[in-house]
Amino acid sequence: MDRCEYAGFWIRAVACVIDNLLLMVVTIPILISIYGVGHLASGSDEPLFRGLVNFVVSIVLPTTAVILFWKYRQATPGKIAISARVVDARTGESPSTAQCIGRFFAYIPSLLVLGIGILWVAFDNRKQGWHDKLSGTVVIRQGRGR
Repeated sequence: MDRCEYAGFWIRAVACVIDNLLLMVVTIPILISIYGVGHLASGSDEPLFRGLVNFVVSIVLPTTAVILFWKYRQATPGKIAISARVVDARTGESPSTAQCIGRFFAYIPSLLVLGIGILWVAFDNRKQGWHDKLSGTVVIRQGRGR
């Protein structure tokens, strides 16, 4: 991992915002085309997920896309935009499929306790959140001196 640095909290927050904006650009038009604009703006007591299609578009596709981006590109579009990559913490190589899946689901405990597992990135020496520690990954930015 020559000439790299660990990606800190704020730059990773920027990547997260980019990823979520892109996710909205993709999923909202699909959901509007299926359910109409009224459903999103109604504020009704209808269930959040209105069936299998909504579940697939809102949960399954984004989850699958994130895991595949980590596996094959080592980064989501937001991390690509900030020149960051997710790598195996021991080897600096691409994370395994199991690490990618584990990392995604490790966001759950990272967020559960008031998001402390995410905020941990700001204070950890290697800038690892709980999800990184649990999956054995780090996020690095290449081409930057330490």
